[in-house]
Amino acid sequence: VHLDGDDTGGAYHLGEVVGRRSDMPPLHVHHRDDETFFVLEGELTLFLGDGEVTLLPGQAALAPREIAHVYRVESDVARWLVITSPSGFEKFVRAIAQPAEHDDLPPAGRAVDPQAIGQAAAGVGIEVLGPPGTLPANHRQ
Repeated sequence: VHLDGDDTGGAYHLGEVVGRRSDMPPLHVHHRDDETFFVLEGELTLFLGDGEVTLLPGQAALAPREIAHVYRVESDVARWLVITSPSGFEKFVRAIAQPAEHDDLPPAGRAVDPQAIGQAAAGVGIEVLGPPGTLPANHRQ
């Protein structure tokens, strides 16, 4: 988290994410905020509603609130900025984050607690719609 709601008067949150090939969060929808992805290194695919967009360094895309979305890292490693407006997403990040033991990515296949993620997400207005690998076009509400 580079900037949080305290820094921006609640206007937005700015964070930085690094992921490895095939990293993909659960399918989800933000009910309170819009989420922007800006790729610094590597390649991401953003699956958004019925469409998808591939993002390369210097490219950005918006995932508006109330639209189901998920991303997938397509390159060996990707690094991107996440901007959510208004702020609040950083509370989710801080609730589920585990401090890094080393200055590199955590081991692939590390266990996660879906229930804890769902609870932390719900606390900031994010609804988890399906497990990692679920795409919006395959989800029925």
